[in-house]
Order: sequence, then structure tokens, then C-alpha cells
Amino acid sequence: MIPDISVVVPLYNEAESLPVLHEWIVRVMTENRFSYEIIMVDDGSNDGSWQVIEKLAATDNHLRGIKFRRNYGKSAALHCAFTIAKGRVVITMDADLQDSPDEIPGLYEMIANQQYDLVSGWKKKRFDNKVTKNIPSKLFNWTARKFSGIKLHDFNCGLKAYRNEVVKAIEVYGEMHRYIPLIAKKAGFTSIGEKVVQHRKRQFGTTKFGLERFINGYLDLLSISFISRFGRRPMHFFGLLGTLMFLVGSGMAIYLGIDKLISISHHVRARLVTDSPYFYIALTSMIIGMQLFTAGFLGELVSRSSASRNEYHIEKEI
Repeated sequence: MIPDISVVVPLYNEAESLPVLHEWIVRVMTENRFSYEIIMVDDGSNDGSWQVIEKLAATDNHLRGIKFRRNYGKSAALHCAFTIAKGRVVITMDADLQDSPDEIPGLYEMIANQQYDLVSGWKKKRFDNKVTKNIPSKLFNWTARKFSGIKLHDFNCGLKAYRNEVVKAIEVYGEMHRYIPLIAKKAGFTSIGEKVVQHRKRQFGTTKFGLERFINGYLDLLSISFISRFGRRPMHFFGLLGTLMFLVGSGMAIYLGIDKLISISHHVRARLVTDSPYFYIALTSMIIGMQLFTAGFLGELVSRSSASRNEYHIEKEI
């Protein structure tokens, strides 16, 4: 039997929070008469989180646990859980109790009845430190909206809901979990919504993320934007840029040559071409242009030999 909901909980050193979170999720599911499964992914915890999961699983056959040998990151945990999730709707949430399971029915309703492919939570009112989290988060989300064209206020919110087809069609790696809406959009799932959700203060432990996540986030955004646009046709980017650079350099070199010939024809003493700074600019532009064109050509060869060169997603078939 296919459950209504798969609740995916990636976690790292959250032993104190897990019993409370598990009890809360079970209560919400029971009250709303959902069929469900809970998938907890222990991302290499060293505080006894896995032992807690084992105890909970011994008394609850809805709970499935996965333990990594070491800390691989949230994206790896989500990807692993997505591959085994069976629910019609997949809901992700953090294990630190800052995401409320009471939001599950509303998220489920938007996917099941309002025909959204993906719904992202928006923690409109936050209890984080304004200087270290709120302000950087707003700048980060503004940039993500501009790059992606997706009008979400909180890309990094861990509380999200997906149609099962979405999680089976996308691949999350590195630290790309922040950009799952963008990855889903590139895969053809364009019905993306947003829901204001409650943000709660952390009850146990400390945050596992620092300011470096925003720096990494910007780099990941550039990476995923470039790959999604040019990943399968690198020559369109490198080849075009290389050609333009080569033409600029060639044009400058031709200009220097013509200027030299004109000076000679008028019996004017002309300085050496190599004495002009434009000669070196032209030479550099031509070399860079050739290198970029070569990079595009090599990228094209790699792309054509890739196993995913013809990867696409079929929505329906008769």
C-alpha cells in the first residue's frame, strides 16, 4: 500500500530532539488519519542519535532509519531518503524542532488538492539573530529570486512538500538542497508554491550552520545556474565567448598592421608594432579566445560521452 505521506528528516547530532519530534509527527498523522512513513537519515552523528532512532523504530513500524558512516551533508541525506520514499507526498523538515509538524496537513493539501508540484515553507517571522542570520538570509534569498526567476521568500527553509514524482526525477548533491525548487523547475516541474509556516526557537543543542553557508550558497547558485543552462552545450558558452575574444584580438592586430603600412606608405617613421601596448592586449585576447574555444570543444566531447546526455523526464505515456 502506498502511504499518503513520507516525512523525511535529515539530522546531525539531534538526539535530544528526536523523541519529541517523533511523538509530534505521529500525533499529527493520527489526528488527520494519514497513512504515512517517517524516514530519519542520521548524517554521521556522534551524540547517540542513531541509538535513539533504533529505540523509536522498535516501537513504531512506520519509522525507517538510515545511518551514514560519516557526515556527508544535508543534500546527501535528502537524496538518499528521496530514493526510497514511497508516499504520494514527500515532506521534508529539520530535526531541531524549529519546523512544526502541525504544518503537515496544510502542505499536504496544497500538493494533493491544489495540484502544486512543490510547496516551500516561508518562515515569515523568525526568531534567529538578525545580524548573523536574518539579514544575510534576506540578501541570499533576494539574489536567488533574481537568478532563478522563482518568487520564493525562503529558499533555504527545510520545511517543504513535494509530489513524489518530483523527488524521483531530481538529483540533489553537494550543497544543492538550497536550490531544490530551481532544480525541480529545470526538470519541468513549474507549479511551485509557497506557504507561510511557523518558525520556532531551538529547544536543544546549537545550530550546525554558520555564515559560511551563505558564501557557499552563492557559489552553488552560480554553479547550478551555469550547469542548468550550458551543462549539455558548453560550446554555446565557451565557444561564443572564445570567438568574440579572438575576433577582438584579431581586429586590434589588423588595426596595428594597417597603421604600420599607412605610416610606411607616407614615408613616416613608424615605431615597432611590439612597442605598442595594444599589441600585447591583442595577443592576450587571441590566446584567451583560443583557450576558451578549446575548453568549449573539450566540454562538448565530455558532454557527448556522458551517460546523461539524453536524460529527460517523461510526464505521461499511453
